[in-house]
Amino acid sequence: MTENASAALCHLKLAAEHDQEEMRRNKLDIIIFAFAFILILQNTSHADHALTPTSSIADGQELISAGQNFSLGFFTPGTSKSRYIGIWYKNITPQTIVWVANRDNPLNDSRGNLTIAADGNIVLFDGAGNRIWFTNSSSSIEEPIAKLLDSGNFVLMDGKKSDSDGYIWQSFDNPTDTMLPGLMLGWDKNLGINRYLTSWKSDNDPSPGNFTFRFDQTEFPELVIRRGMNITFRSGIWDGTRFNSDDWLSFIGITAFKPQLSVTSTVAVYWDEPGDRLSRFVMKDDGLLQRYIWDNKNFKWTLMHEARKDFCDNYGACGVNGICNIKDVPAYCDCLKGFIPNSPEEWDSFNWSGGCIRRTPLNCTQGDRFQKLSWVKLPMLLQFWTNKSKNLEECKVECLKNCSCTAYANSALNEGPHGCLLWFGDLTDIRHLINEEGVQLDLYVRLAASEIESTANASKRRYIALIISVPVALLLCCIIFYLSKKYIKRRTSTGLVTGHRNHNEDQVISPIFDINTILTATDNFSIENKIGEGGFGPVYRGKLANGQEIAVKRLSKTSKQGISEFMNEVGLVAKLQHRNLVSVLGGCTQREERMLIYEYMPNSSLDHFIFDPIQGKFLNWRKRYEIIVGIARGLLYLHQDSKLTIIHRDLKTSNILLDSQFNPKISDFGVARIVEGDRSSITTEDIAGTIGYMPHEYAVNGILSPKSDVYSFGVIVLEILSGIRSRSYKFKHPDHDHNLLGQAWTLWKDGRAVGFMDVNFDLTVVPSELLRCLQVGLLCVQKLPEDRPTMSSVVFMLSNESIALPQPKQTGFFEEESEYHGYSEKESFSNNAMTITLLEARS
Repeated sequence: MTENASAALCHLKLAAEHDQEEMRRNKLDIIIFAFAFILILQNTSHADHALTPTSSIADGQELISAGQNFSLGFFTPGTSKSRYIGIWYKNITPQTIVWVANRDNPLNDSRGNLTIAADGNIVLFDGAGNRIWFTNSSSSIEEPIAKLLDSGNFVLMDGKKSDSDGYIWQSFDNPTDTMLPGLMLGWDKNLGINRYLTSWKSDNDPSPGNFTFRFDQTEFPELVIRRGMNITFRSGIWDGTRFNSDDWLSFIGITAFKPQLSVTSTVAVYWDEPGDRLSRFVMKDDGLLQRYIWDNKNFKWTLMHEARKDFCDNYGACGVNGICNIKDVPAYCDCLKGFIPNSPEEWDSFNWSGGCIRRTPLNCTQGDRFQKLSWVKLPMLLQFWTNKSKNLEECKVECLKNCSCTAYANSALNEGPHGCLLWFGDLTDIRHLINEEGVQLDLYVRLAASEIESTANASKRRYIALIISVPVALLLCCIIFYLSKKYIKRRTSTGLVTGHRNHNEDQVISPIFDINTILTATDNFSIENKIGEGGFGPVYRGKLANGQEIAVKRLSKTSKQGISEFMNEVGLVAKLQHRNLVSVLGGCTQREERMLIYEYMPNSSLDHFIFDPIQGKFLNWRKRYEIIVGIARGLLYLHQDSKLTIIHRDLKTSNILLDSQFNPKISDFGVARIVEGDRSSITTEDIAGTIGYMPHEYAVNGILSPKSDVYSFGVIVLEILSGIRSRSYKFKHPDHDHNLLGQAWTLWKDGRAVGFMDVNFDLTVVPSELLRCLQVGLLCVQKLPEDRPTMSSVVFMLSNESIALPQPKQTGFFEEESEYHGYSEKESFSNNAMTITLLEARS
C-alpha cells in the first residue's frame, strides 16, 4: 500500500468515527427536545393549584384545585369571541362557569396572562401589557400566593401566615351570578363590603345584567331580587328563625344548602354550610333565581328550587292593599277587608296591578279598629317604625296615635310578645302562606270602625241565613236528587265536572275538566300525543269519551311564561267568542296543574303552510285571501265589537290556527292587554311580542295601541302573499338591505308587485284582489301609527273593490337592521316568543 493510499484510508476512518459521534449527539438532542416538548405540553394543559410571583397562567393553561374539583382559566362564553378568566367545575360537561373575574373588561384575543404583580395583587394583563383586571388589595404581603380551593373559592393570601389568619382577597367576597356552598351573602361592616349575586347579560355575555339577588334592610333583613331598582321578588323579613314566606320551606332537609342568618352590630350574612359541592344557586338573566344539583346518574344539572315559584311570589302581584292567595283559582287576588278595587273594570279582567283603595276613610277621632290577618307574608317595609321593648297592645296604642299608621305586627316573632313594628301608607306585597307551620304570623290592619261593624253584622246575617237555609236546602235536595242523577251522569260521561256554555256571546262560562278525564284523553300525556311546545309549556292532543278531539295546553313548572299569562288567557278567552278566535272549552287546576283545553285544530298553524314549499301548494290564492279576511274580522272583533277592547300584542303566523276547512282562528292571548274606554294608546315598559311583527313606536318606545296589532296584521298579510318570513334575508341586494317590508314597498312603488308574490301562485292572470291585499298590507305597516287604518277600515277595504285606496307611505323598519338598536334577529320581547305550534296536528 502506498503512502497516499494509507493516508486516504486513515482519513476515511476518522470521518466515519466523526459521523457516528454526530449521530449520537443528534439522538441525544432529539431525546432532550422531546422531553422538553412533553413538559411544555403538560405546562400548557394545566398548572398547579397555586399561583406565585414567579409563575403565571397563560391562555390555554388552568389552575386546578388540590382535590380536582374546580379549574380556573380562560374561557369564551357561548357564541362570544371574547376571552375571560373564570372558574368552572373541572369534571362536568358542559362547562359550567361559577365565577368570572374580568366580566366588565373582556380580552379580545388569546394573549392574556394572569400573574401576581410586585405589589402582591393578582393581575390580568392583555397581550400589550395593559392591566385588564386586578384584586386591588392595599394590604402588605410578604409572600403573596394565590390558591384555588376545593370549595371553588379563589384566594390571595400571605404564605408567611397560616390560613386561620384569613385571606387578603377572595372571590367569595366578589361573587358574580353563582352562589356555592360556603359563600356568604350580605353586609360585612368590618370589611366594608356587600356581597350579592348579579346575573349575566345573556348566555353569551357575562357582564353584569339587569337582575340582582341581595339583602334588603339591615334591621329586618330579607332577600330580594331586583330588576335594576325595581323589586321583582322578596323572601319576606327574617323573624329570627326563618324568612316570613313559604320559600323558606323549600330549603328544609337540604344538607348542601342550609341557610342561616346572623344579624349583629357588625355583620348580617346569609351562608350555606359546605356539603355536597355539586350544588349551586344561579341568578339567571331572565330574573329567576334557581338552585341546581348535579345528577350523577344522568350526568346533568337538575333544577331543585326556584324563587318566584308561583304567581303570588311576584312582588306586588295584587297591587297596593291587595292580598294574594294561590289557592283561589282563577282570581288569585283580593282586596284586604275594608278595601275595594281601584279600577273594578281592570280587576274583573284579571288585571290586579292597580290595587285597592279604602271603602271608608280612616277617622282618627272616631275610634278606628283593627282587622287581624293570620298566616300571611308581612307587607314590604317601605315606611315603618319599630320598637323592640313594646308589646302588641302597646303597639296597637302607638299605631292609633298616628293617623298615617295603617297596620302593626309583632317585630320579634321568635321571642314572645315583645317587639312592635308599624307600617305607614299603603300596604304592599301581602300573600296568604300555603304552609301554616312554625310561628303564627299575624298582621293587624287598621280600618274604620264602621267597616269592622259591617263585617261583624254580615257574619251574623250569614249565620242566620245558614240556619234558615239548611232545612230548605235539604228539602230541595230531596226533590231534585232523582232529576240531577241522570243529568250528572250525562255530564260526567263527557268529562265535564261543572260549568256550561250559553249560546249568547255575552254569557260564556268555561267548564272545569277533571284531571283524570284529561289524563285518559291524552294517554297520560304520552309523547305520541305531544303536538307542540312553547314558552307556556307543552301542548297535547286528546280525545274525550264522547269522541270530541281536544288540545291541552299545559303550564310547565319551568315555564318562562308562567301563571300570570295563564290567568290572562283564562280571563280573556273565556269572555271572547268569535268564529275567527280559537275557542276555549275549559280548564283544569287540580293537583297543582294549570291547563287550558281548546278545540282541536287539525291543520296546525298558518306558518306550517305558507313557509313550506311543499305545504304551501295546498293554500292557493283564493284560500289565502279568505284567511286574510278571516284574520281581519277576528281582529275587528277584538278591537271594536267585543265588550272589551283587546290588543293581542303577539299576533304572528304561528298564532293563527287553521281548522279542518282552513278557516283561521287567532290564538294565544297570554300577553294580550285591555285598553280602557276611549284611550287610543298606552305606554308600557312591559314589551311583549316578537321581533319582525312589532311596530317601531311599540318596540322602541313602549307605546301600545290597537294600531300595534294593525301593524302585525300587515306583516302577516305580506308573509301570506310572499310565502317568506318577515325577517328573512332572501331579498339581499348589492345596493340595499331591505327586509320583506322594505322590498314589498319598493316593488309596489316601482310597479313590479308581481315579483313579490309567492311562486306557488298562478300569476298568468293576476287577480285584482291580490294586488289590493298587497296595498292594504302596506297601508297597515306604515311607520307612523296615525297613518295606519283601523281594522274596521281594513275589513271594508278588503270587501269592497269599488273604492279607491290611498297610496301607502314607506314602511316601518324599512331596512333589515335599521332602528332595531342592537336587537338580534332571533331576539324576542315576550315569554312566548319561541314559536309554539299550538294545537298542531301531527304529520
